[in-house]
Amino acid sequence: MTDENDGKIDYYAMVEDAWNLSDAAREHAKNAGRDLAQDEYWDAVFASSALVDVERTKREGGQPLARIFLKSPYGLQYRTDHKDWIPFRHAEIDITKMATPKFT
Repeated sequence: MTDENDGKIDYYAMVEDAWNLSDAAREHAKNAGRDLAQDEYWDAVFASSALVDVERTKREGGQPLARIFLKSPYGLQYRTDHKDWIPFRHAEIDITKMATPKFT
């Protein structure tokens, strides 16, 4: 996400997108009413998300699925001890291009 006016990258929005996808996975598990295997999230939550780098996730996500790579520098990783998905950063960010956060 780049601000068209100044070329800055909104890394905060990217992290927020990762957390929203994490929330969607958590909601999927809640609706299932049971503990889900890591791979059970793929079709229902991650595969259809425009945020997910499907090819990289299939190639590097592990078996069972342990990491979801987003098209941004962020992704989600599975925590087996909590049975949830949380954001992680898988690529470098350039802080000189970081947009000022817009808090509402």
